[in-house]
Amino acid sequence: MSTLWLTRIIPSPASREARRDLADAVALHRRLMSLFPDGAGENPRAALGVLHRVDDAPTGPYVLLQSRHRPDLSRLPQQYGQAGTRPLDPLLAALRSGAHIHFRCTANPVRKPGATTRALYNLPAVVPLHGAHANDWWLRQADTAGLKVLTLNAQPLDSATGIRGHRGSSEKQRVRHARTRFDGTAVVIDPDLLRAKITDGIGRGKAYGCGLLTVAPVRGGAA
Repeated sequence: MSTLWLTRIIPSPASREARRDLADAVALHRRLMSLFPDGAGENPRAALGVLHRVDDAPTGPYVLLQSRHRPDLSRLPQQYGQAGTRPLDPLLAALRSGAHIHFRCTANPVRKPGATTRALYNLPAVVPLHGAHANDWWLRQADTAGLKVLTLNAQPLDSATGIRGHRGSSEKQRVRHARTRFDGTAVVIDPDLLRAKITDGIGRGKAYGCGLLTVAPVRGGAA
């Protein structure tokens, strides 16, 4: 398995560029992709394994960025903020069946109704899920990630929004992904499935801050 890198970026409140990126999911995606080499193919985000999310701390928001290629933090604008990168390999290698972990994932829980149901109820192709339906969606995702959920706290977040398209182009598209943050504890059932989901991400909206699954061992829990 290739090295996975986890980068923490703490944007400076004094940086106008950082404030803009935090307010615009498309701008933040472009900023993070600018930290990697060009020429990664038709879908560079997937090719480079780039996933991210914005988390909150008492001191303000910060960005977690995961990737298979080490980002070049010197490409961030001057005075953008503080940033550091570390490998995730030791954590991933230590995952064992039966281990108790904390998890967090900000995701885009949705369902895709069939054509008949959409026509009957005039539904869009993708329907955001909330409340108990979102929780059920997460439990299914956790199962495919080799986890048995023990505790779960789901918190609805503001949608990830922005405008996708080249400046001046008439073919601009509004991006909007409903987001829910899932926190809790779980038992690892299949470490290989879990490593794969951590690497690939979960659900839709991965370019815009959804799908990054992070885990940490429960101190004092089962080994």
